[in-house]
Amino acid sequence: MIDNELKKKLMAFQKNEITEHHVYKHLSKRIKGKNAKILENIAKDEYKHYNILKKYTETEVSPNSFLVFWYVLLSYIFGLTFALNAMEKGEENAQKVYEEAKDVIPEFKEIILDENVHEKKLLGLIDEEKIQYVSSMVLGLNDALVELTGTLAGLTFAFQNSRLVALSGLITGIAASFSMAASEYLSQRADKNSKNPLKASIYTGIAYIFTVILLVAPYFIFSNPMISLIFTMINAVIVIVFFSFFVSVVQEKTFKHYFFEMLFISFGVMALSFVIGLIARAFFNIEV
Repeated sequence: MIDNELKKKLMAFQKNEITEHHVYKHLSKRIKGKNAKILENIAKDEYKHYNILKKYTETEVSPNSFLVFWYVLLSYIFGLTFALNAMEKGEENAQKVYEEAKDVIPEFKEIILDENVHEKKLLGLIDEEKIQYVSSMVLGLNDALVELTGTLAGLTFAFQNSRLVALSGLITGIAASFSMAASEYLSQRADKNSKNPLKASIYTGIAYIFTVILLVAPYFIFSNPMISLIFTMINAVIVIVFFSFFVSVVQEKTFKHYFFEMLFISFGVMALSFVIGLIARAFFNIEV
């Protein structure tokens, strides 16, 4: 017999198992080869776990339709690796409860073993191009954030004209993106372990240009340069949050540490550029 508190926990994880069964089943249909077979087998295991739990709860549980939709959507937007890693993070808490209850419910030992096998299989499951070049995207995005936020801040205080800052920032950003892409190409060419220097440089350049557009856009929208700068700072934070989350899931890093590191560097350079812009304006007596 199990008490009500344990039954509630089991029903929660029963719902989680049937939800993941449907997620793996959907994902297995959109890929081919051995990866599809592995996902199909994991889906069967998740359904087996669901039935084990149902034996003790004596209750039918429906899957969380939103989570099924959400993880499948994530796989389309960010790739299969991202979706699987995001879902696997949710299984860590379940495994802790299984460990606690394995003496009460003998089958939990089998579930724990299955979950550990899943994790090992999933780690080497997907060989996605975009994941291989995460470091190149990080390089482009970080460099654009650090350089362009500082440049736009300095230009804002030096020129105090939104259109002029926008044009200068856009030209600077595009030129810098080509320069950064070329540098990444040469760097990858010099690395014997690099698979495709050209693709690495393209990912770097795309990440750089994407960031440039987001940071410069407010200066084309608002006539007041200070308001433009505020929205540029907001966009910079959004980019940092988004990419910190992506990297933390894919590379299993701590989100908080990565986020604050990028935030401190980007806004530290921006603050320094504020001062340089004010000094340049006062020293050269620039009036635009």
